[in-house]
Amino acid sequence: MAKRRKFTAKFKAEVVLEALTGESSQAELCRRYNLSENQVSTWKHQLLENVETFFESPEKQSSESADRIAQLEQLVGRLTLALEIQKKVKCIRLFRPQFRKVKIRSSVEIP
Repeated sequence: MAKRRKFTAKFKAEVVLEALTGESSQAELCRRYNLSENQVSTWKHQLLENVETFFESPEKQSSESADRIAQLEQLVGRLTLALEIQKKVKCIRLFRPQFRKVKIRSSVEIP
């Protein structure tokens, strides 16, 4: 099995900028660097989708990241609690036969 190549962000940027400026065609770049055209197209789309974040202030980026981290921490807390409850229920069902047929539904929603 062939080992997958890893490309640095700098290399990707150089290839995409060369393709976008028209210095070389996409086909020429693919032949020169032994890349597939799909890979170069994917990199171009990624650049064009994320180019607006380059001009955003670092404070806005960090506050959005902090909000997302807070959401994920809450989700981890809910999932941990749900797991603990399920473990206790399993233990109770194992040692008390009268509770083996009781069904418990989880109400944790994953966004």
